[in-house]
Amino acid sequence: MKLFVAAAVAAGLLSSAPAFASAELAKAKNCLACHAVDKKLVGPAFKDVAAKYAGQADAAATLATKVQKGGVGAWGQVPMPPNPQVNEADAKALVAWVLSLK
Repeated sequence: MKLFVAAAVAAGLLSSAPAFASAELAKAKNCLACHAVDKKLVGPAFKDVAAKYAGQADAAATLATKVQKGGVGAWGQVPMPPNPQVNEADAKALVAWVLSLK
């Protein structure tokens, strides 16, 4: 079974971490200081982000870049600051988790 799971992870079919790990990663990287899963804080709710970007082919790449480099304008004029403490792999994991929320 472990070999099957490892092969599926390597093929990109499964995440190497359980779903809760991304919530824990969001907490560890301080995302929850400005965001919540289901309500707007300083920034939009993660579920609102998932809804806005649902079905967009480039959403994951766009959002991962925004996590790391920051941005402004997609949700109003309150800027999202850059997050240099979030490496590329963590940004992709966080975005995959956010986009999976419904």
